[in-house]
Amino acid sequence: MSHRTKSLPEVSGLRHIVREIRYHEASRQLLGILLVVVFSIFAKPLLPLFYAGVPLVVAGVAVRLWASGHIKKNKILATDGPYGFVRHPLYVGNILILAGFVLCSGLWWAAAAAGAFFLLYYPTAIEYEDRKLESIFGEQWRKWRAETKALIPRLNPGPAEEKGHWSFLYSMRGNGEPIIALFLLFWLYFIFNKFP
Repeated sequence: MSHRTKSLPEVSGLRHIVREIRYHEASRQLLGILLVVVFSIFAKPLLPLFYAGVPLVVAGVAVRLWASGHIKKNKILATDGPYGFVRHPLYVGNILILAGFVLCSGLWWAAAAAGAFFLLYYPTAIEYEDRKLESIFGEQWRKWRAETKALIPRLNPGPAEEKGHWSFLYSMRGNGEPIIALFLLFWLYFIFNKFP
């Protein structure tokens, strides 16, 4: 049993296996990367879809860079920057990126694969993150949750408890985000080169 499911009610058999897979962070990250690579390698891009997908990928990368530079991992509840708009901006960035690659690839089956991936992993990822943050930050987190949705940004940011600033160092150390951004932009360029 992983640390992410330890406090959940016990289940056994196939339900246990499926739950462990759904909560396994490395599997989610690896599969997300694999989907980007597979969509790119097998891409049959169509110009209008490619041009519709590129802004989504770029926006997703920007949101992830912005969010990762505000995380003070389990020390301070990040409610500033993108966290003033939405509780899980890294996941919002991931959704935008994968949706953009679905469009850029021009593959009819990519949307079904991406949809299945999100449904399999993201509800449990959000549940775990929310449960962990509530156990660390208690009432402060509950107040922030009441005002801030998980994935749907509000129009105006809420008041930040701690006024922070974006840090390249946080972004690099916490997630290696600039490297991930370069990786994603490489695969966008790879798809672009498939045009005659």
